[in-house]
Amino acid sequence: MEQYLDLSIIIPNYNTKALLQQCISSIYERTSGVSFEVICIDDNSPDGSADMVAREFPNVRLVRNRSSKHYAANNNMGLKMSCARYACLLNSDTKLIDNAFLELVRFMDSHPDVAACGPKLLNPDRSVQHCIRRFVGLKTMILQGLNWHKLFPNSKWTNRYYCTDFDYGREQQVESIGTTAYVIRRSTWEQAGMLDERFRLAVVDLAYNFMLKEKNYKVFYTPCAEVIHLGSQSINQHALGALKDQHRALAAFTEYYDYFGSSKIVKICIRLGLKARYLLKTAEYYLGSDKRVIKGPGAPSKT
Repeated sequence: MEQYLDLSIIIPNYNTKALLQQCISSIYERTSGVSFEVICIDDNSPDGSADMVAREFPNVRLVRNRSSKHYAANNNMGLKMSCARYACLLNSDTKLIDNAFLELVRFMDSHPDVAACGPKLLNPDRSVQHCIRRFVGLKTMILQGLNWHKLFPNSKWTNRYYCTDFDYGREQQVESIGTTAYVIRRSTWEQAGMLDERFRLAVVDLAYNFMLKEKNYKVFYTPCAEVIHLGSQSINQHALGALKDQHRALAAFTEYYDYFGSSKIVKICIRLGLKARYLLKTAEYYLGSDKRVIKGPGAPSKT
């Protein structure tokens, strides 16, 4: 009978050498009571990230991509390499402050009907980072695209998408949670499938959670573990390119998954609307002082 480790920690990395060093150090310093492996997929970083991992963390299973594969494919590569009962997709701009992985493995062991889960994410100032989203209708998405959350931060429309009323102190089933520190059961990725590689980075988490929801798999949020997340450290390096990819991915998501229905007319309208939104966000980038890609409610404060 094949013996599995408890957890594979999969870290895709692009050009975040110092943060990656901090992330991996915190794993080895804080994790005990579970058997685990660390798999780092370096996406052809020019900053020496892979050499640093090879030099400072010889126990890490390191993959050096010779060309960029991007987020979804890199995580899937790690899942295929996994020798564990569970895998945690972990961003390189995270840091453990306690024995989070022991608690997450215990949570999954005690909830055999849960396909995947995510912990409480904290901003660097230890405030709660909003990582929960709902699958909402067209009206809410249009308002969100028009920055409704900035004009009316307490409106019901903002609540519906950003879940600003979510109780982060209580474990509960959710529709969508970010893949920043996302624990997946082996049977989930083997039976339901892996991340959708038609997406590079943007919308990967949304698409995967939506697929699980459509197949009646349960995704949970649990406050039993906390992880600090700086947020968007890779995509902010090339913000305009990331904005373009984000809008292209949103259009593809509505088409691949029939999110707003299968009508070709609706899909054309959505694509045109997203082009308008992209122009708005690009103008906002050039005219505003905040150059971050992701800056909705509960995101890390501007530094």
